[in-house]
Amino acid sequence: MRRLAKTPSGWVVSDGTATGTLPAETMLGGLLALSAEAFEETLAAVPLAAGAPETLLAPVDAHTEVWAAGVTYEVSREARMAESGDADVYARVYDAARPELFFKSIGHRVRGPGQPIGVREDSTWDVPEPELGVVSNAEGVIVGYTIVDDVSSRSIEGENPLYLPQAKMYRGSCAAGPWIVPASELPDPYALGISVAIHRDGKLRWSGETSTSRLHRKLADLVSWLYRGDRYPHGAVLATGTSAVPGQDITLEAGDDVTITVDGIGTLHNPVRHSRFA
Repeated sequence: MRRLAKTPSGWVVSDGTATGTLPAETMLGGLLALSAEAFEETLAAVPLAAGAPETLLAPVDAHTEVWAAGVTYEVSREARMAESGDADVYARVYDAARPELFFKSIGHRVRGPGQPIGVREDSTWDVPEPELGVVSNAEGVIVGYTIVDDVSSRSIEGENPLYLPQAKMYRGSCAAGPWIVPASELPDPYALGISVAIHRDGKLRWSGETSTSRLHRKLADLVSWLYRGDRYPHGAVLATGTSAVPGQDITLEAGDDVTITVDGIGTLHNPVRHSRFA
């Protein structure tokens, strides 16, 4: 399996035991400006030499836009309704033709493997949200997949849906990685197990699991809605929602560690800090 990864020295292609370097001027946006076929051909043509890639960064460029979809699983709908003072909005959007889509992060703010994610100090309930991230090209075609942690303040969102930007967009609220797996390497994205674990002081505090088989919406449909209102000439990343939902008795704390694994993609691990230190 060939994977596209970002390292401190640039973009590489790796199969886990061998690695090849893309030209120094290569940017993700340039690759995503290609057709789906040309994207795959470019990765396949990179010669590999023995050796695993060095330290990995988030697989985005500085200006990559990361968006997210909400209430795409039934469990997510039920959780949002239970916590919200205006539960009806979540019930309606779950069944509506138009999905909930919101801007999550610009690329330079996205945290990579091993980098700290943040929790707001004015929030009382903070959770990781493990999600399958779809990577789409300029034409709105899905060309790859990654892992996204849509770190969120449930207490702020639950207080008022209009507080969603504050609940979702703050320092350390988005992590992605460890790489991008080309779409051809995952022929059935609706059969991927997703697991998440929170460790505190070296001990398991909480864990959960789900599967993309429980998705209420189709991935291509979510992407099509994103592209209806704008153009993404350098592609985009869209987190597709979560259903591994901690209860109200679980909240992230500074010092915790979060580990997310998605079948066929890999594992993303991040330590937790207060957002002003993340």
